[in-house]
Amino acid sequence: MDGGWYVRRLRQMSPGEVAWRLRDQAVRWLWRRRQVRATDGLGPLPRAHPRFPVVLPPHIASSVPEEPRRALLSTADGILDGRWETLGTARADVVAPDWFLDPVTGRRAPRAAYALTIDHRSEREVGNVKQVWELSRHHHLTLLAAAWCVSHEERYAVLVDRQLRSWWRENPFLSGIHWTSGIELGIRLIAWSWIRRLLDDWPGAEELFEGNPEAARQLHGHQQYLASFRSVGSSANNHVIAEAAGQFVASCAFPWFAESRSWARTARSVLERELQRNTFPSGLNRELASDYHRFVTELGLIAAAEGEAAGHPVSDATWGCLCRMVDAAAALVDERLAGPRQGDGDDGRALVLDAVEGTSWSSLLALGAALVGARPWWPATVRGDARSTLLTGLVGRRREIHDRPGRRPFHFADAGLTLLRTSVADLPEIWVRCDGGPHGFLSIAAHAHADALSIEVRHGGVEVLADPGTYCYHGEPAWRSYFRSTLGHNTLELDERDQSSSGGPFLWSRHAHGHVLHLTEEDDARILSWTAEHDGYRRLDPPAVHRRTVRLDRCERRVTVVDRVRSGGRHRCRLAFHLGPAVHADLSGAVAHLEWPVAGRGSATLRLPERLCWSAHRGETDPIAGWHSPGFGRREPAITLVGRGVCGPGDGDMVSVLEFHR
Repeated sequence: MDGGWYVRRLRQMSPGEVAWRLRDQAVRWLWRRRQVRATDGLGPLPRAHPRFPVVLPPHIASSVPEEPRRALLSTADGILDGRWETLGTARADVVAPDWFLDPVTGRRAPRAAYALTIDHRSEREVGNVKQVWELSRHHHLTLLAAAWCVSHEERYAVLVDRQLRSWWRENPFLSGIHWTSGIELGIRLIAWSWIRRLLDDWPGAEELFEGNPEAARQLHGHQQYLASFRSVGSSANNHVIAEAAGQFVASCAFPWFAESRSWARTARSVLERELQRNTFPSGLNRELASDYHRFVTELGLIAAAEGEAAGHPVSDATWGCLCRMVDAAAALVDERLAGPRQGDGDDGRALVLDAVEGTSWSSLLALGAALVGARPWWPATVRGDARSTLLTGLVGRRREIHDRPGRRPFHFADAGLTLLRTSVADLPEIWVRCDGGPHGFLSIAAHAHADALSIEVRHGGVEVLADPGTYCYHGEPAWRSYFRSTLGHNTLELDERDQSSSGGPFLWSRHAHGHVLHLTEEDDARILSWTAEHDGYRRLDPPAVHRRTVRLDRCERRVTVVDRVRSGGRHRCRLAFHLGPAVHADLSGAVAHLEWPVAGRGSATLRLPERLCWSAHRGETDPIAGWHSPGFGRREPAITLVGRGVCGPGDGDMVSVLEFHR
């Protein structure tokens, strides 16, 4: 990072956070002498009393439904045959991993360097760090352990044993890239806890864990690290929750050390406090990044279940918060159980015990239904899977939470998220997400996009007007900027400026604030209407305010978008509509005819404001335009329609009409 970034970052910190970070840097310097290198031998052995107290009940594995069981074993067999992807990239080495390889750039991250001096943001130094880290989250190993649990086939457990020993041997305390980020340590601890639990009746389980000094060193080192280095202040987002959840789970599952009881108490306290801080009263995550809502809810549920089973239960208030988060997720999904795509998303998972097919939102809802129960208005298509079945066996009972919504929520006022949709019986469903809320969480809003007043529109679960997604975090600044830009969303850009000002790839120095002005209160009305505006362009000369109205006529199956700019002068404008990757478009003047050959085929007509000059873009790189990212690390060409013009006093509204054909 350049010096300017550090100045901008400091400006977003409170004096207390600056003091904490100075203390943190001092501890990092002092800890250098504690680094253990692979050439040093095993390193000091902590005092431990190895036992694994919380196991699954007998025969719970036989309760896993047949379809998820078959899919799990098929995926596990694929891993044994060398088939596994991390963030859209095939890992040819999954059977015998190179734990430091970035398969995208071919670079190898540092292995022997003191971890707390490695700049993991530098692609030149470490490669694509997300790719390097992902395999070491050990999701493929929890999946193999789950395959052993339901089949008792030796080959699954043997590969888990071999790879864990390899990782522990090659990653001694504070050496290399895998000790640079607390969130990675937290997720690994959850994986190791469940690997031990799933392998409980495998003859080699105790030798791998309780009888293995290196397992004790790693478990102690990971928890000692998390107890000393915690995300704070403007960084206390999903990272601090993953850190606390991982330490809480591990201290409950492996109460081996003198510090285990105090670690459990502290981690539980941090987890409970940060879940409340990171969550709106409505249940939505304050980062306003939908994928992180799912990820944080998973982390919270898995940690709460562990505490319940180990006799360290979280509070009723925390269970209530988690229940609101689950109900919010159930309200957000479309008819295919896919959630919104607002803000950043990196496909993070807290615990993988199932085949990676299907949507991760459906797996979250299965877990929520198992632990807190489904409401009558939840999607009827939610089905149990291996993870929800095994977590149910671990906890033994479902929590009864009162004061839950009696009807499906459609407006989350505190988060500024509104869903306009057709009735449950009127299929295929038209699903419209409208964004009229805050920009993001904390002073840096790290995972927010400049997407105020943007919309997503789906028809039968098919993305018609799509949020293009995230694609990347590090190493490709032009792509990072595009996917989080205003032009990269279905909204209006003025004077070629983003609504919010970026200070770096995870730093917003100025935030656009949106608020809803009008909303049809009855979610069963024929015409649903939403109006909101944001202040992100008040900094222009002359200042401007963008106001948008979206109407859904449920009978006519028509979505109308009305854009208005209030300003004392004229501004250049670009209005963008990003089509989903399955949608083909024939643009003629200001009319686009849309078709998609999926879900029984569908078609629509999009009538655009005639006073703008419209063009279609697909897969362009100079400048970047016409792209969709279906998941982190993946991108594919998709059509973007862009209308260019000038707007100012007396120009009237810009009206776009999307009409679906029956």
